[in-house]
Amino acid sequence: MIIDRVLFRSKEATLKKDGSESISRSAVKTVSWRLIGTIDTIIISWIITGKTQLAISIGSVELFSKLLLFFVHERAWNLIKWGNNVES
Repeated sequence: MIIDRVLFRSKEATLKKDGSESISRSAVKTVSWRLIGTIDTIIISWIITGKTQLAISIGSVELFSKLLLFFVHERAWNLIKWGNNVES
């Protein structure tokens, strides 16, 4: 399956020769982190508003906006070599 290939690839398959991460690895990390963040946002929104439907609406908007923002952020940091201990 496609998900198996993305999730269970060897480290060599997810890193490019220059030590940077592949786009698919960044995408999977983006989605997994965002799911955690969205669940957190829904819970906080529910605690503040007391309304389940409103909390889910807030979480849904946040999910898509932050998926894009995090992916762009991750790819930008992949271009920065500072602090990257990968041997050339």
